[in-house]
Amino acid sequence: MNKIRKALLPVAGHGTRFLPASKATPKEMLPIIDKPLVQFAVEEAIEIGIEEIIFIISPHKHSIKKHFDFSKSIEKKLIESNKKDFLEKANPENFKDLKFTYINQDEQKGLGHAILLAKDYILDEPFAILLPDDLFFSSCLAQLSEIYHETNNSVIAVNRIDSKNIHKYGVIDPGSINDRFIEIKSIVEKPKPEEAPSDIAVCGRYILNSSIFNYLEETSPDKSNEIQLTDAIKLMLKDEKISACIYKGEKFDCGSKQGYVEATISISLRDNEIKDDIKNYIKQLKI
Repeated sequence: MNKIRKALLPVAGHGTRFLPASKATPKEMLPIIDKPLVQFAVEEAIEIGIEEIIFIISPHKHSIKKHFDFSKSIEKKLIESNKKDFLEKANPENFKDLKFTYINQDEQKGLGHAILLAKDYILDEPFAILLPDDLFFSSCLAQLSEIYHETNNSVIAVNRIDSKNIHKYGVIDPGSINDRFIEIKSIVEKPKPEEAPSDIAVCGRYILNSSIFNYLEETSPDKSNEIQLTDAIKLMLKDEKISACIYKGEKFDCGSKQGYVEATISISLRDNEIKDDIKNYIKQLKI
């Protein structure tokens, strides 16, 4: 059985939709209550036994690296201030044995280009990809991991999308469907609604065999001069089986303002310290 030890998190984007906040703060570091968005993805990776997190990052996003560095100074201040209850939040225990690697993406040339930068770090191992913009309350990666270990085939997370938004996503042409996963016959990047092969769209979790790098190297840039991971997966399908998993659970698109606010509200209503006050506040709103 091939163990999945490495996870790739592409975090080099500009976060244009969150300007002006993202001018100084990476969008991946925007907090959902008290936890940065990117930390949710790292914790999801840890759940399946990931040992190394590889960030594809832009040179100016220093705060992401600082966030995941062990901070002796903060720990010392918390101990001296008798705030030991906050130690786990400042320096989580499950981060201490995790290896963090940072690869600079100097130019934005698409998700496929970002993934390809990690080729020499992944080598011949299967690996996970997590796009932090998508926040899951479902252990989505764990569901993919189960299917991968059952089939040894690459597997991607998908969900059903309404036709007015289908043009924003990679969309699969489904083959046989069972209770747990779908055979992918083909895939297309951001089709027009009338040309979409289905309403089943890719979302931000993948487990891929390392052979994907061969297809990324063959993939031509699109009209925006970007290399798309979806196009490389389409090439890969000519030689290998790839499965799709319609995950069970909730997902928030935190790359959009609406999804970010919805995630914040949802998590606040699960927080025992504030949920009652938030519920009362919502009831008092005059909308």
